[in-house]
Order: sequence, then C-alpha cells, then structure tokens
Amino acid sequence: MALGQPRIEYKSNSEILKMREAGLVLAEALDEAVAMARPGITTAAVDKVFAKVLERHGATSNFLGYHGFPANICASVNHEVVHGFPSDYELKDGDVLKIDGGAIVDGWHSDSARTVLVGKNIDPADQRLSDITEQAMWAGIAAAAKARFIGQIGTAIDDFVTSQPGDELGILEDYCGHGIGSEMHMAPDVLNYNSGHRGPRIKPGMALAIEPMLVRGGIETSVLEDDWTVVTNDKSNASQWEHTVAFTMGGVWVLSAHDGGEAGLAPFGVTPSPIRP
Repeated sequence: MALGQPRIEYKSNSEILKMREAGLVLAEALDEAVAMARPGITTAAVDKVFAKVLERHGATSNFLGYHGFPANICASVNHEVVHGFPSDYELKDGDVLKIDGGAIVDGWHSDSARTVLVGKNIDPADQRLSDITEQAMWAGIAAAAKARFIGQIGTAIDDFVTSQPGDELGILEDYCGHGIGSEMHMAPDVLNYNSGHRGPRIKPGMALAIEPMLVRGGIETSVLEDDWTVVTNDKSNASQWEHTVAFTMGGVWVLSAHDGGEAGLAPFGVTPSPIRP
C-alpha cells in the first residue's frame, strides 16, 4: 500500500511476454468456445471446449475455483450481464451470450471476453449493442495508448458510446476493468465512464483488463441467489467485450488479441507496440 492506495504492479518485458503467451492461449480458447456456441448447444459444453484448449497448451483457468467459482468461463445469456454459470441451458437462436474467460501460463494471467450473437435470427438492436460495446473497448484501448492517466480510458469509452446515433445505451458503473498480471484482479480499477477523476498515472509495465459492459436499458443490476450472476433489473440485454492490454515503452500491446490489436486499433490511428523476445 502507498498512501492508502493499493500497489500497482509493473511488469518486466519478460513478464509481459509470459502474459502474451497466456493471452494467445486464451484467444485460441475463446475462438473455439465462440465456434461452439450454436443453437441447441449447452453453455456447459461451451465451457468444456474452452477448458480443453487450455489443457492442450498446459495452461490453467484463472476463473475455476476463484472464490469458489465453479467453471472455466463465465457464460451470461441475454439480460445476464456477467459472472453467469455455465449450465445445461441450451442456447437458442437469437440469444446474446457473453463468454468471459482467463488463462494462466507460468503464473501470469490474461483475461478476455466476447459477445456472441447465437444463430441467425439476430435482433438488429442486439447486433448494434454488441458492435458498439466492442468498438467502445477499442476506443478505450486506443485512448490508453496516448493517455497520461487511467481515468482517460473511461472518458474515451463514455465519449464514444454517448456519441453514437440512435437509441441510448447504458454503461454499467458497478462493474469495471482492472489491473492484471501475477493475479487476475489487481489495482487499479479501470472505469468505463467519465468519473471526473484522473486516476493513477499510466506507466510502462502496467497491464490492464479493459472491459466495457453496455445494456439496452437501465443500468440498475442485481445479483442472483447463486451470489455470482449479475442481471439487469429491467431484463434488457447486455454486452461485454474485454482484452488484456500491456503498456510498453512505445505504447500499448493487446496481449489477448491474435494480432496484438492491430485491426481493432487501426480505425483510431493507433499501431500496437509489441515487445520482441
């Protein structure tokens, strides 16, 4: 602790490279989990596919057993925002599934989430919700590449979301991104909205999980009796997108993206700055 604030962990280049290994395993596991998410498939089956990829690479899940969490991924459907349990629920055409997972390689963590629009009968409003959430994540990561303070990430996400034409989307304020490295959840918190606070200074060696969560309705949420699953009170659908991002001497490197963030950052005029082994 420093002046009453949790200590931020700064990684060496070799440690960030280990996190990159975890990020690449995670990206592959999410690829296979997303491909598995079809009508008639249970969310437990999606979890099993994800786990097999980690096992194949000798990685472990940082979700399984975390404060008693019973699975390798969070599988949250429709108005379930985050932290849902995989189960025998069979996915239906038009469902909005959030898959949130993590991987550990040699003690170093990565964390990433994607929204999957299941089947072919997709509500255009859900497609818009997912698209804007994903783009807002990239807007936040792009801002981080040039930002001086953590708070500027949330401001960039907020500005992007509120500038979109059409129906207003809600940005959840009760759940946010976080530091990551030798543990999955570390300081600092990474808010997804403009809080008016600048937060800690950004420095090379930091790593953050940036994860906006947007909803089609109100931002009020509740936790179900399982003490994990977060749902919107008005039953409106939700979307979550997340990547693990490292700060290097040259900018940012998206550790949980196959291409390091090149495609997602290009529309914002930002080029990833990877560390070379």
